[in-house]
Amino acid sequence: MAQPAERQHGFTLLELLVTMLVFAVFALMALGGLNNFLTQQALVNEELTRLDQLQRAMRTLVNDLGQAQPRCVRDELGLSREPSFLADGRGDFLLRFTRGGWRNPAGLPRGTLQRVQYRLQEDTLQREYWPVLDRVLGIDPRSEILLEGLDELRLEFLDDSDQWQSLWPPLRAGGSSSCEQRPRAVRITLELAGWGELQRLVEVPR
Repeated sequence: MAQPAERQHGFTLLELLVTMLVFAVFALMALGGLNNFLTQQALVNEELTRLDQLQRAMRTLVNDLGQAQPRCVRDELGLSREPSFLADGRGDFLLRFTRGGWRNPAGLPRGTLQRVQYRLQEDTLQREYWPVLDRVLGIDPRSEILLEGLDELRLEFLDDSDQWQSLWPPLRAGGSSSCEQRPRAVRITLELAGWGELQRLVEVPR
């Protein structure tokens, strides 16, 4: 007698469909996790870049203030002298002063003093300097962006009476300020979008 043929075992179409569905669900879950990871990584990198920019901006500002010098300058027309340290609110800048220590690795025919100013344009903090100390009409300052995303920047100046002033030179009733007068310290307050308020106190050399 002929032996009956053995039954062949395999997957049914329904089993294949269920298996594919399970794999598809796991793949979607893995893809969602990967997208979340990449999004979080991009946010972390963005915050690290912003932190690096903030640290560089503060380092530049502190370094400039730490080398402030009592050197007044002539204006563009050469008719009057501008204080060595100026933040009177009348110009389109926050702070303008003379600093020392201007490095000269190329050995150019110039001094080591530099006239710098800080300016807030919309939400951007800019540092500017002139190639000559006593400015000449028609020579524009050279500019670089230090920090973006600023909501507000406030500067306060400590005078010899241990009083904080919002302007410099401070307004004196019935008196005048020396052209070379500088504050004892500067208090810097930054309002950064998403970070809140940051404050730094910088001593000015006497």
